[in-house]
Amino acid sequence: MEISDKKLELALIGAGQRGRIYADYAFEHKRAEITFLVEPDENRRREAKEKYGLDDAHVFTDPADFYKLGKVCDALIIATMDRQHYEHTMGALELGYDILLEKPISPDLDECIGIRDLALKNKCRIMVCHVLRYTGFWATLKKIIDSGELGKVINIQHNENIGNFHIAHSFVRGNWRNSDITSSLIMQKSCHDMDLLTWLCNSKAKSVSSFGELTYFNKEHAPEGSAERCSKCGIMDCRFDARKVYLPIAGNWPATVLSVDQSEESLINAIEEGPYGRCVYKCDNNVCDHQVAIFEFENGIHASFNLSGFTNRMCRTIKVMCENGEIRGDDEKNEIEIIRFTSNWQQEPEIKTINPDVREGFHGGGDAGLMEQFLDMIQGDDVENLSAIERSIESHVMAIAAEKARVEHRIVEMKELR
Repeated sequence: MEISDKKLELALIGAGQRGRIYADYAFEHKRAEITFLVEPDENRRREAKEKYGLDDAHVFTDPADFYKLGKVCDALIIATMDRQHYEHTMGALELGYDILLEKPISPDLDECIGIRDLALKNKCRIMVCHVLRYTGFWATLKKIIDSGELGKVINIQHNENIGNFHIAHSFVRGNWRNSDITSSLIMQKSCHDMDLLTWLCNSKAKSVSSFGELTYFNKEHAPEGSAERCSKCGIMDCRFDARKVYLPIAGNWPATVLSVDQSEESLINAIEEGPYGRCVYKCDNNVCDHQVAIFEFENGIHASFNLSGFTNRMCRTIKVMCENGEIRGDDEKNEIEIIRFTSNWQQEPEIKTINPDVREGFHGGGDAGLMEQFLDMIQGDDVENLSAIERSIESHVMAIAAEKARVEHRIVEMKELR
């Protein structure tokens, strides 16, 4: 299909929260029309169909049925569940589609490689949703490091602070609670961070060790007398009581995950009957609630990564230690400090503070930045695909290796996987 000067036409496969963020941005900013929709959930399908003004002939419940039409639009947004990505993406690549693909590419390394190889063979462009590369904060940090103003990087401390309520929502009660049906925690939540580390270090990883457990969100920590569901529980001071978690924030994430209808009645019904009303100590979750990893990179840089659900804030903090100074960053505060070393402890260090530009939207504007770049690329503009699949696959190798190191309790050499 030839791309003309008319408004771009996109198909959305998976109208959950992530897919809707991307599609809604393109639609609301009048950059593209959403001309086809694939979504199995009846409520999400109905809402998206109405918003994008689609008739029944342009709405499907299964990607396989949509693909029978051939190539009928300019590009696809694929935002289905992790273990569906391979099937859904390979079908699209066979038709020659360019794709915006939600991360992770796949929890399985062979599937990641298969997607990459078919994309290259068919000359299809895949932009993986590693949105942090498209934020002002992380782009600025990358420029500071690459400028060499503090010399070479020696080592990095990087923290992903998941937030206690967030891990309970997404990784205990939610879609990504069980690695048997989705991904490991470090893959699902932190392939972003693996991507940041290899990008900032400007190197592939060489080896990794990792430790982590599911320590807290299990039956051992259930209060005596607690029930299977919050609506039937008499423990009144539990901070994870779903009624405390979701009802006060109706209309906002993560309450919006429970139901398309955000009325109190609908949310209470979802809490009483759906997965988000279950006791956090009695779910079928098996992913870690905290994990640490140490990476050695091919260029000699060492990095420690700490992923934890035992934080109050949801943010990423980082310290980059260089030959002549250190860089400290907090992406929630949108603050980067550049600190030059001094000759002695009495001397005041030279500190430069930078507050990068911030765009609207989630992930510090990364979602918007990603979508703008994707649309520009599809439109034919000469833009760099910062998260092209051939780049993004490295983060998945790192996440898979880290999980292997954790499970097998040993150092894993990347060459074992490559």
